[in-house]
Formats: sequence, C-alpha cells, structure tokens
Amino acid sequence: MQALVFAVLFSVAVSVLLKLAQRGNFIMGQAVAFNYVVASALTYVFLKPTFNGQSLQIFLLQSPEMPLIILMGLVLPSLFIIMYRAIVYAGITRADAAQRLSLFLPIVAAFVIFGEKATQNKLIGVGLAFLALICLMIRPNAKNHQNSAENSGPAVSLKGVFKAMLALFLVWLGYGIVDILFKNIAKMGGVFPNTLFLAFVLAGCFMFIYLVLTRTVWTMFSVLVGLLLGALNFGNILFYIKAHQALSQDPTLVFAGMNIGVISLATIVGGLFFRERLSKINLLGLVLGVAAIICLFYYAAL
Repeated sequence: MQALVFAVLFSVAVSVLLKLAQRGNFIMGQAVAFNYVVASALTYVFLKPTFNGQSLQIFLLQSPEMPLIILMGLVLPSLFIIMYRAIVYAGITRADAAQRLSLFLPIVAAFVIFGEKATQNKLIGVGLAFLALICLMIRPNAKNHQNSAENSGPAVSLKGVFKAMLALFLVWLGYGIVDILFKNIAKMGGVFPNTLFLAFVLAGCFMFIYLVLTRTVWTMFSVLVGLLLGALNFGNILFYIKAHQALSQDPTLVFAGMNIGVISLATIVGGLFFRERLSKINLLGLVLGVAAIICLFYYAAL
C-alpha cells in the first residue's frame, strides 16, 4: 500500500509541475521528450537493467517481451500528443473525464485477463470508485475551463464533433491500455527493469523524431521542465509497478486506488493552492473515494 501512496504523490506532483509550467514559455512535446531522457537514465542507474553482454539492438530482437516493449514505446509518447489534441478539440474537463473513466478497461482486465475473482466486496468497491470519480470530475465552474475551441465554428461543425469524439475515445482507450501494460510489466518480476528501460528509450526516440518532423522551435524552459518531469514521472511509474507487484492478487485495488487517489489529492491541492472551487458534490466524491479504498483494501487485507 505504501508504494501506491508514493505513486499517487508523484502523479499529482507531475500535474502540479505541468500546471505551473503553463505560466512560462512551455512546449509540451519538448518537455515530454526530455522527460524520457531522464526517466531512461534513472531507470539505468537505480534499477540496473542487465542485458547479459548483448547490445541493446540484439537484446531487443531476441527478447520475448519485444512486442510489449515496442507497444509501450509507441503508446507512452503518443498519449501525451493525443491528450493535448483532446484538450484542444473537446476541452480540459472532458479530456480529464475520459482519462479517469478509462479505469473501466483495467478493471475489466483484472477479472477477465488477470484472473481476479469478482467478489461482492470488490464489486461494491468498484461501484463506489466510479461514483467517486464522477462526483470529483464535476466542477462548479467547468464551463469556464473549457477550451475556447468548443465555442468556435469548427467545434460545433460535424467535423469538429467527430474530432472531439475521436480524441476523447483515444484518450479513454490509451490510458486504459497503459494501465494494463504496466500490470503486465509488473508480472515480470526481476526482469521488469529491462523492459521499462527499453520502453523509455524507444518512447524518447519516437518523441524526438516527432519533434524533428514537426520542426519544433526549441526552448530552454521546456527542456528544464522536461528534466524535472522525467524525475517525477520515473517515480510515479516505478512505484505504480511496485504497487502492482506488492498487491499482485488485487489489481483492482491498485487500478482504482491510483485513479481515486490522484483525482482526490489533485482536488484537494487545487482547492488549497490554486483556489479552485470545491462544490458539495466534490466533497461527496472525496468521501466516496475513501469508502471505495477502504472497501477494496479491507478485502485485500483478509
């Protein structure tokens, strides 16, 4: 449970960093690219992946985890771009809702793919988790946070609606798939540092290629944000995987706990430090979130 708490703290720290970074000359793609440079370096230093004297190319080609590594390398950076597009086409509130409701996919995977038993306690906990997420995502001033593109001509056109729906669906699908992939990495035990390191390296390569092809104009501030982002992102992913390893028989607790923990803590931090208004339904969401965690954790502790 301690690893899950640290994963939540690092995840919220990432959100706070990105929120503060928006006040400067900040380009998301550049920060994401350098984020993977730092994440790769920290994985190599602290997790010490071993390749048995082989070069990375040979190890990658001969590794049975190669499909998973390549998939992670593609999905991780792509999600940042897709999330950005979702915010542009559909607004911040809807994009965030799609990300959080992606919890549905790993929960289903926990029962169907990972063989977790659907007990009454767990189903109640999952139900409370979704209710909590819905309550926490309802903002009293949500309309004010919508991107201006929602009110412009293209956004209300058929083409604009299609772009928004597609972006939101890809956010929902992408974040759900990433959660499932991290669970698969956690199942590798002592081999997971190799997979994580190579996934970060590939993600960084793909991101830099994307930036070169789009002819980005580099800024030092974005690079600095990326370096700090990489350290926080590494901590987030590392402890999330460790939480799955520590609670290997209860993936629903990790999936639900991570989502509820992040949005609950982010709600509290937003209210205390960024003066974001909290409604009564948000406070109800916090209570339901705690109830869901207690319900899921109580079963796991039996």
